Amino acid sequence: MQLRAVKNYEEMSILASSMLVEKVNKLERPVLGLATGSTPEGLYKQLIKQYEEKKVSFQHVKTFNLDEYVGLNKQDEQSYHYYMKDKLFRHVDIPEQHVHLPNGAATNLDEECKAYESRIKENGGIDVQILGIGLNGHIGFNEPGTSFSSRTHLVDLAPSTRQANARFFTSLEQVPEQAITMGIDTIMQSKEILLLVSGEKKAKAVARMVEGDITEEFPASILQKHPNVRVIGDEAALSLL
Repeated sequence: MQLRAVKNYEEMSILASSMLVEKVNKLERPVLGLATGSTPEGLYKQLIKQYEEKKVSFQHVKTFNLDEYVGLNKQDEQSYHYYMKDKLFRHVDIPEQHVHLPNGAATNLDEECKAYESRIKENGGIDVQILGIGLNGHIGFNEPGTSFSSRTHLVDLAPSTRQANARFFTSLEQVPEQAITMGIDTIMQSKEILLLVSGEKKAKAVARMVEGDITEEFPASILQKHPNVRVIGDEAALSLL
C-alpha cells in the first residue's frame, strides 16, 4: 500500500486526476470503477477540466460505479445515476452505452446483482477502482461484517452510513435503507485501487486501515492484501500515521 500525502483536498483531487488521466491515455480500452459522495467531487471537476483542455478523451473508456441506492430511479436527483451524470458524464465525451451503474429500481434485485457482476467480467474487469473510506471502514456500501468473499450484492445500510449520507437528502427518513454494491472480492479483483481520503474525521479510519488487524469488522483492512493500492490523503486525514 503506497501512501501519498498532499496538503489539502484540492491537491488530492489534482493528483488523483493526473493519475487517472495518465491511465486513460495509456490503455486502449480502460475500465474505470467510480465512486460517489463528496470525496470524489473534486476529482471529477479536475477530469472535466482536463477534458476541456483536450488533454484526455473518454470515448474509449467504460465505467462501473460501486453502488446505487435501492428504490431510486435513474431520474431521481438523489440517485447515483443522477450524481454521475451531473458531476461528470454530461460534461465529457463518454458514450452513454459505456456507462454502467447498478439498477436500484430493478424488479429482481438478486438478478440485477448477478447481471452487474457479469458485465464487469465481460469487460475484462476494472483497471482502476476509485474508493473512499467510511468512518466505520466501509468501502462501497460493504458494511462491517461483510464477507471478504462477497461479490455484487444487496446490502442493508448501517445507521451510521445512512446518517453520514443524510446531508444529501432533506431528512434522514428519506435516505434509502438498502443499496446494491460491488462486493469486497469484486473490489479486490480490480487491477489497481486509488483510495482518496480527506479531513481529520477520517484519520482514525485511515490509521486502522493501514496499520490495524485485517478483519471483516473493518472492511477496508482487506486492502492491505491488495498488490496495488495507492492512498492519496491530505495532511489531516493522514495525521495519525
